[in-house]
Amino acid sequence: MSSGDIVYDKIHFRHDPKWSGRLGPAEGGGLLLCVACVIEMIESDEIASVRKYFALSGISGVLKCSPGALRELLRQDHRVCLHFTASLLGMLHTVKDPATLEKVDQVLVQLLLELQSEPSTRFVLDEIHKQLSDQLSVKAFMPTFNFLGSLVEAVPNVALSLVTHYVPLLENLCSALLYPDEALKASVMYVWLKLFGTAAGSAAQSLPVAIRDRVCILLLQTLAKASSPQLINTCVGLLCLLVQLGDAVSVLMNSPSDQIMCDENQSIQTNNSQSLSQNQEQQSPDHCHLPLILKKLLLSGDETLQATSAKCIASVLVHCPSQCSAPFIKADIPEFLFDRLASSNSEVLLWSVYSCLVLLTEDPLFFSQCHSVYGIESLVRSLKEALRLPNLEVPKQGLLLLTEILERQPPSMRLFPSSPGFVAVSEAVVAGLSSSCLLVATQAANTASVLFRLNHQSRPVQYKEIEGLIETITNRFSELVPTSPARRRSSGRVKRPDHCSQTSKSEGFLFQALLCFQAACRLTEECQSEPVLKENTFTAPSKHSHAQDSLESLCQCLLRCCDSVWIPTVIRMCEHVPNVQILQYFYSILFSQFTLLPSLMPVFANKLAASGFYKLALEHKGLLCAGNRNPNLNASCSGFLEKLSMCLLPHSDPASGSYQHDVEEVENLLLHNLPTLCCRLSDWPSLLCEAPGLQLCEYKGPRATQYTLLIMLHLALQRGDRLLPDQTVFSSVVCLLHSVQEDGGCALPHSVLRSALYLLAMTQDKSPSLDGAPFNCISKALSSCQSFSTLYFHHPTLLHFICRYPELAETFGPLVLELWLTKQAQHTQAEQTMADVQERGESRADERQHQEPDTETMELLAVIKKYPAVILILLDMVCTRKAPLADRALEVLEALLHGQMDYAADLCSNLWPALLQALQRLSMENVGNALGHGQTAQVNSLPLVLKLLCVMQASDPPSSSSCSKMDEVHFKLLYHVSNIAGRLKPANTESLLHALSYLYCCLSLSPAHSTDRAVSMLLSNSGLMEQLQTILSSSSAPSHSPSASPPSALLCCSHLLLSSLITLQRVHSTQVHKKISWSLDTAVQRLLIQKRNTDNLLLVSYLRLLQTLLDVDLASAVVCVSTGSGLVGPKPLGIEEGALYPLGARGAQCLSTALSGLLLQKHELLLRASVNCLSSLLGFVQRKSPTTAKYVVSQPWSRFLLYCLLGSGESCLLHSSTLRFITLLLKHSSTAVLWEPDLLQVMEAVERRGAKELSTDAAKALRLLLTQIQCSSVLQQPPTEEHKQRVTSMMESLGLQTPSQVCNPGLPSNVLYPSPEVKHTHKHRIHIG
Repeated sequence: MSSGDIVYDKIHFRHDPKWSGRLGPAEGGGLLLCVACVIEMIESDEIASVRKYFALSGISGVLKCSPGALRELLRQDHRVCLHFTASLLGMLHTVKDPATLEKVDQVLVQLLLELQSEPSTRFVLDEIHKQLSDQLSVKAFMPTFNFLGSLVEAVPNVALSLVTHYVPLLENLCSALLYPDEALKASVMYVWLKLFGTAAGSAAQSLPVAIRDRVCILLLQTLAKASSPQLINTCVGLLCLLVQLGDAVSVLMNSPSDQIMCDENQSIQTNNSQSLSQNQEQQSPDHCHLPLILKKLLLSGDETLQATSAKCIASVLVHCPSQCSAPFIKADIPEFLFDRLASSNSEVLLWSVYSCLVLLTEDPLFFSQCHSVYGIESLVRSLKEALRLPNLEVPKQGLLLLTEILERQPPSMRLFPSSPGFVAVSEAVVAGLSSSCLLVATQAANTASVLFRLNHQSRPVQYKEIEGLIETITNRFSELVPTSPARRRSSGRVKRPDHCSQTSKSEGFLFQALLCFQAACRLTEECQSEPVLKENTFTAPSKHSHAQDSLESLCQCLLRCCDSVWIPTVIRMCEHVPNVQILQYFYSILFSQFTLLPSLMPVFANKLAASGFYKLALEHKGLLCAGNRNPNLNASCSGFLEKLSMCLLPHSDPASGSYQHDVEEVENLLLHNLPTLCCRLSDWPSLLCEAPGLQLCEYKGPRATQYTLLIMLHLALQRGDRLLPDQTVFSSVVCLLHSVQEDGGCALPHSVLRSALYLLAMTQDKSPSLDGAPFNCISKALSSCQSFSTLYFHHPTLLHFICRYPELAETFGPLVLELWLTKQAQHTQAEQTMADVQERGESRADERQHQEPDTETMELLAVIKKYPAVILILLDMVCTRKAPLADRALEVLEALLHGQMDYAADLCSNLWPALLQALQRLSMENVGNALGHGQTAQVNSLPLVLKLLCVMQASDPPSSSSCSKMDEVHFKLLYHVSNIAGRLKPANTESLLHALSYLYCCLSLSPAHSTDRAVSMLLSNSGLMEQLQTILSSSSAPSHSPSASPPSALLCCSHLLLSSLITLQRVHSTQVHKKISWSLDTAVQRLLIQKRNTDNLLLVSYLRLLQTLLDVDLASAVVCVSTGSGLVGPKPLGIEEGALYPLGARGAQCLSTALSGLLLQKHELLLRASVNCLSSLLGFVQRKSPTTAKYVVSQPWSRFLLYCLLGSGESCLLHSSTLRFITLLLKHSSTAVLWEPDLLQVMEAVERRGAKELSTDAAKALRLLLTQIQCSSVLQQPPTEEHKQRVTSMMESLGLQTPSQVCNPGLPSNVLYPSPEVKHTHKHRIHIG
């Protein structure tokens, strides 16, 4: 027999072998078991407890390893099976060893599970009941109760059997709880715990009410007196199960303390239910003992008990919050719960306490007894800890509790009276918003929205913390997942649940974020209305505007976040599937932005409109609000559109304030009609084309709706948002105007007519031209306006629209052009005074000459090109309007003429006769008057007309192919201008300047066949010659102060005109009636001594006049040249002085020195004029005194000047003036020029740069120099053959003319200019002023 066999050798021989069997795995031989031996061993008192334990362990092992083997042995005789079971039950009373008792308990449960027999189970229950009934004391039944609890837990059907067939046994269990032994009570409570917790609580539902109520009362009694941890834990576990039953909760909460503490001998079995119900009716819930018991558990040091206690409170409150919350609150349960938050980091405990407190906050008593004020600090502190826990449900529940407290807290009781408290709660909410779980962040956003209420703000208000909350929410937007277009379709295929869940979470967070943002905007508005809250009283006054913790900083943050992140995010999230709630709060937030920072709203509104928000909001209204659906969304959209429009309206034309009085009219139209405008944009054309008939109410009805549509189309299109195609808009507006006129009602409101005009002008390009009835209705509508200027808007399309139709151009063209030029002039500087014109006229003219026309001028030029009739309107403005309007019209005409357009010639041919008529009228008006002083004319347009004449003369000079009629027009113009110039007072410098400029242009730019008549007429005009004499004399008179001298520009024009008269008189031998005196001495002094104080252009004019006089050997019938002793020396004159009179040898030397000094200047015109004058001077001296000429060019100064020019860099070395100066020196046999290094240096510089890279002027000057080198024989170092070859190669690369053509050049084709480049320069520089 194996040592592991379960047999008793002494008695086994007398047992029937059928009760023995080899049990276990076949390969190992199994275990020999004798049931009869086991029964006798456990019943015998002589067998040691260890032997019994060994036998029971063997039985337990067989039951585990060989299921069904023992059952087959016991099935041979049912009586043996029952006897075996009874023997085991008996051991529960006889065995004292705890290990053996535990093994008996285990074997019994295993046996009953093995047998799976209802009779066996009932036998056990009957035996237990019988034992309990027969015994007066239940002290020895603790093992039995432990076994019963294990049995109920292992075999669920036992619980149902107990509550249905063994009620007396249950009553015995209740009675056992009255025994004072806590271990026994713990075992009994264990039975009840398993009974209520088995089979999902189904057994508890079948339990008789009286038994259940008795268990509740006994549980409270036991728990109130319990001291052992085992009993307490078991009771608390049972309590957790009972509080999940509504009826049991009622009993527990209504059991008074006197009934709980009743004497244990009191009979509570009889009529228990009836007496309990009566007691419940008589006792108040305020005397309930359960809250005190649970508070005691909260005070224990066991976190498990504390968490279970909180769960029990929550379960009780879930069943009957209105009746049960008050006892808990009055028992100060919230206070103890908050204390637990402050002292624990357990996830279970925190979650339980949070859940419990959430339910308690539903009772106003919670707040009236200041529990929220007491616990808010603990809650905030615990939230910060909870957000670090891995279980994210805990902080989510904590944030929910904080939200409920903030939501329900009475406004009169502040939670955060000082800033540290608000800062702490803000930090906790920020941590929640930053949580990795979007659901936690969503709850935190909900908390923030309630935190933004005014009654929760500390003093001073912590704007920086609020700003931080908004920015934290904003930072989470990048994680949001938009709804895919597939969600719009029917769910025909399975979608990924994770994506749908993420999308749903994103929408939930966005919705709560919008609520939070709206609350922040509302708080900002409330703070703005209260001066106490607007500024931090603890901030220095000087730092208020720059403080980060200020209301203005918060407003800027809200606007910045809304503009940069919130708006794009909402549009992205609702792009495919619009969410009604999200859009409702979104438009409400946009509405609120217009009150935060009014100064920035025009920019914000412009950006919204330019981004298509008109179309977006209107499409949402038509899609989601038609048919009276979603009224809240409709109200939000309508309010936003109304605010947006009213913000844009005053700024729709910044240059015009003409329609400010229409703001109220537009506001009423929008206010009354936007809420009812819930149709799609595609339906707008049909609405506009309807004929609703007479309008009874000014701001309501179909007609008012049409007016609203026009205003919306206008404001949207003005910012680039085209709600409808241009052709549709154009035809719809025309149809509406026609309909209004057919009804014969009141005229269109002013604002509506302005919108209609704007829409017609902006959409005309893609629409057909108007004629017939449509055109008449538009013309009539525009004519109905008393002041067309109030309809004006500053846009080129209005110019095109008015000028497109001759009838409109005739009626409204002058006014529109006047408004266009006036609005443009408002952006320029104010009109300059006459002194400004005189002092800075030259430089300003030079700047304007090189400045491109502004955009508005270019737009007007485009209109003129398309509709030439506009030119006559501008010319009329020049002649009849006051400055600065006439100046602006003249600038436009100047830009038109300077544009070198292909139609400029035809343009001028039409303008010449008109200008002649204007000039004749001006000449007649001013005959007999002192022009420039006391004029009878209201508008002095003479300077502008003369200036326009100058511009036209330079832009389109008369050519040799001009017809005789045009020659007559030019000659008449020349005649009138010369007469006017002769009659003008010297003080009228502006008119004189333009008159002399025009005369000079006529002489210098006219063809040869017409200059003889022109110069003859001018030289016979005594008034003109006297005027020139006066100007020249006043400039040279030493007694006059500089301020009394004529302006530089006027003196410059006089010099140029006089030089042209001298040249042409000599060419045509014209008779001179009056000579002009001119001081040569003064001119040389000006060039030599006063050049630093003289304007460059004036110096150029002096040089030009000197050059002309030198070319005619200082002898002309037009000018009488006077000299002084400073030039010719004392009399009697020597031979050389006499030959060079009136310049003299000394004068020639001085003038040569002055001209050489000017060659070192950087002014282009001055350089060219200096070289030209030097050439004429050397030619004059060569003709009169060759010896003096050679002396002049051979002075050391010439060598020094050449050295300076050659050493000033390559750009100066290859300048045309430097090259011509060297050519002059060679031509006049100067010894100052050497082949090496001077000419060789020039050659090398040209070779380095390349002849083709030289400018035209430099190439021509180089060609003259190279030719002069080939012709010259005076070089001290004659060039070698190699040098000559280099010169020849360079000549070939320049494509030179023959040397004879250069060595003996004839007179220039135009006698007024020695070189084409100077002519070009004068053509562009003559109009000074």
